[in-house]
Amino acid sequence: MISEKIILGIDPGTTVMGFGIISVKKGKMEMVSIHELILKKYPNHETKLKYIFERTLSLIDEFHPDEVALEAPFFGKNVQSMLKLGRAQGVAMAASLYRNIPITEYSPKKIKMAITGNGNASKEQVAGMLQNLLNLKEFPTKYLDASDGLAVAVCHHFNSGTITDTKSYSGWESFLKQNPDRLK
Repeated sequence: MISEKIILGIDPGTTVMGFGIISVKKGKMEMVSIHELILKKYPNHETKLKYIFERTLSLIDEFHPDEVALEAPFFGKNVQSMLKLGRAQGVAMAASLYRNIPITEYSPKKIKMAITGNGNASKEQVAGMLQNLLNLKEFPTKYLDASDGLAVAVCHHFNSGTITDTKSYSGWESFLKQNPDRLK
């Protein structure tokens, strides 16, 4: 049995790319780190792809994740944007596979549903729920893309079947018995 699992979550982007790293010990999650790669300052798409590959590899080499989870590109109307986003995702995938780390993709709706229970939640709602789930006093970044990377990692954990800190309730009475502090 694995005593600790490190998950790197990636929100691919061509302007800002988000990375979130969590540690799971005995089913309990803890945020290890959160990063964003600001790409809008680079002159062309090829340079951005180079930095995405390098940054992904550096995070893998620093934190040694056991698994990588990525947000899959959603389908939009702008074909050029979709191609660029797909390349950014592909480069991050290639960096992970280069280090022999298994990857999993999740749709934006699935990630939002896993974190908030609402597949149409806003980025702000996702960040707020992550702050609650990970017991963060304040959110450590101003970029919501970085929080999206963290959301991908948490979604992957929730979907891996390793959750042990959940409670089950048969009704309101059961809920109140297990959560007396919630009763006013």
